[in-house]
Amino acid sequence: MPDRSRIPRLISTFNTYILNTSRYLAEGTPVNNAARLGLTEAEANRWAELAEEWKPLYALYSNKAVSRTIAIKEQLLEIIRKTVQLDRTNHILDRIGASAQATIEDAGEFRIKRGVSEKKNRTIPLAPIKEAVTVSFKPIGGGMMKVKCYGISALRAGIIQHADCVQFRYKVGKTPPDSADEPGLEKDLSSRATFILTLGPGSSANYLYIFFRWYNTRHPRLAGPWSGLNITMIL
Repeated sequence: MPDRSRIPRLISTFNTYILNTSRYLAEGTPVNNAARLGLTEAEANRWAELAEEWKPLYALYSNKAVSRTIAIKEQLLEIIRKTVQLDRTNHILDRIGASAQATIEDAGEFRIKRGVSEKKNRTIPLAPIKEAVTVSFKPIGGGMMKVKCYGISALRAGIIQHADCVQFRYKVGKTPPDSADEPGLEKDLSSRATFILTLGPGSSANYLYIFFRWYNTRHPRLAGPWSGLNITMIL
């Protein structure tokens, strides 16, 4: 089932969340997003520290054959617990949601439900999403891939109407999967149309084989069709 918590509890989903949110808090000039949303410098720094603590452990966890161990998994789960506790103690996400400076993009980034006024007269469609996901990739190095997802006719990356995220299934290697339904594929989703997919340094020089579709976590029946297989080299 989709992880609907503000702070994801699943390791794969939390990976996308902590990397994207820590990067997002640091963005913005002359005032960064953390300061604009009312976070203290200490709070923003601690959030970033948790992300940095997470990265090397997740790289080890991503290598199932060599370095994924129970100990590594427990360390990752402990970082998730620390992040949840930081939020509970400092009410970080509540404060972001209540900030007069908060935007719809902020709410989506931090998985904060929007206010009642934004929900008025919202119509839930009956038919599934028909539009496919188009995508562009930018290898960053170290097994990291920048992904941008678009609607078919869109000029800018963005989540399309009636979806609240993009869902993807993928594998790393040199043998492509037959379909998005092939057993054993990694599964994840992102509430942002632009995000970093961390595959681990051990994945370098392999190929990323990945499928995408538009998805609605509240209304899974609206899920769009899987894209064709996308293939890109990992640096």
